[in-house]
Amino acid sequence: MTTTKTIVNVGIADTKTVQHPNTIRTLGLGSCVGTVLYDEKRRIAGLSHILLPDSNQARAANSNPMKYADTAIPQLLKMLQDQGARDIKAKMAGGAQMFQAGKGTSFMRIGDKNIEAVQEALRKLNIRIVSSDVGGNLGRTIEFDPETSRLSIRKRNHDIYTI
Repeated sequence: MTTTKTIVNVGIADTKTVQHPNTIRTLGLGSCVGTVLYDEKRRIAGLSHILLPDSNQARAANSNPMKYADTAIPQLLKMLQDQGARDIKAKMAGGAQMFQAGKGTSFMRIGDKNIEAVQEALRKLNIRIVSSDVGGNLGRTIEFDPETSRLSIRKRNHDIYTI
């Protein structure tokens, strides 16, 4: 019997979950951070494509909570727990510096701010970051396989590697 494997795509400011044999992926991480939470034993995972660090900056009360590190990460954790995940770990990638910024231009450091906000959200939830590939100045596409707990990363004009 053949098992059908589906790749679930996560858009910008989006969060989804999968169970083995399916994988989960997001395309075009520039300054955004792709955060994977997973339960290795239960082979379940979720991915959040974080666009901005802090929901307190949101202008609209009905703003998408999956857009922000401080709101998306806790919601992703709840989604996984509702599906039976218990021993949850994290991997993350992205947060590139996509634009040249002059000295003292902090608003252009969105990649760094996103990385810091994701790390802080995970720390508050006592979720250990197992591995990460963050920073630099190249965009990334990532795909996570809950069967192997491997995060495949492809940077623009580079080979695929796993963490």
